[in-house]
Amino acid sequence: MKNILVTGGAGFIGSNYINYVLNKRDDIFIVNLDKLTYAGNLENLKSIENNRNYTFVKGDIVNGELVDYLFRKYNIEYVVNFAAESHVDRSILGSEVFYQSNVIGTNVLLEAGKRFGIKKFLQVSTDEVYGSLGPEGLFTEENQIVPNSPYSSSKAAADLMALSFYHTHGMPVVITRYSNNYGPYQFPEKLIPLMIINILNDKKLPVYGDGLNVRDWIYVLDHNKAVDLVLENGKIGNVYNIGASQEMKNIEIVKLILNILGKDESLIEYVKDRPGHDRRYAIDSSKIQNELGWTPDYKFEQAIQDTVKWYVENKNWWERIISGDYQKYYANLYGNK
Repeated sequence: MKNILVTGGAGFIGSNYINYVLNKRDDIFIVNLDKLTYAGNLENLKSIENNRNYTFVKGDIVNGELVDYLFRKYNIEYVVNFAAESHVDRSILGSEVFYQSNVIGTNVLLEAGKRFGIKKFLQVSTDEVYGSLGPEGLFTEENQIVPNSPYSSSKAAADLMALSFYHTHGMPVVITRYSNNYGPYQFPEKLIPLMIINILNDKKLPVYGDGLNVRDWIYVLDHNKAVDLVLENGKIGNVYNIGASQEMKNIEIVKLILNILGKDESLIEYVKDRPGHDRRYAIDSSKIQNELGWTPDYKFEQAIQDTVKWYVENKNWWERIISGDYQKYYANLYGNK
């Protein structure tokens, strides 16, 4: 049995990862540490909350005493660090919490991992640390780090810290950097769920600038499969890019969702571009494909249809988020324990 501490496991990508792993394997025990900020939702994990190979702990990765306690109590051997403040717009409005969670929190986890001699520390990062691409080319693992937002700079700092623990202490660190994820359980501040929900509510669809910013999209289940492979077989001290080579302009995404839902483009509303808005991201994932044999299973055209369908069929899930009622789930589940 492998004992894994998954941080941020109630968020969009983390919860999909836990569901994916525990539905596929019975040789892993997962401790999910999440402080349940606005983006953490335990309802994402209903299907496995009673799994004997799973336990949830509400807490902050910045809390060193708690982290040490969990390492000791559960004999933690592996860490997958999803925990992060991740919304660029929020980082522009206020950056301090991003540095607390993404930098200080990562440092606390690394120090604990060093003390307890863990077997692997997987730092989940982002392609945004590379900055902005021109109209041609792809981000490779050899690209210089040039973050352009408070969010991406905090993730870049965490990456460099993790690698420093590898070089200085010989700690078994590996880093993944992924392109834009989409799929079930994504908090409705991100582009795809925001547009779906606004369309379903006949609300305007805010599009930054000219809408021509390009993002490279990957279905969350493909991302989770890659993370699982890197945890198992990734080479210590290495960085692995995870992308599905599915570039789309933002406005193309919005128009596609409108078309899927049979709505008119008159709902589109162009708004002032945000500061430091990177023009294009596109990721080269040939390293993980060649070294670990990973390939994406989902084509964008079908996966976006599945994603839209999921939000249409799970209206109660996102309505509870919009109303704030989803935050009561923890109290209902654990309040009497």
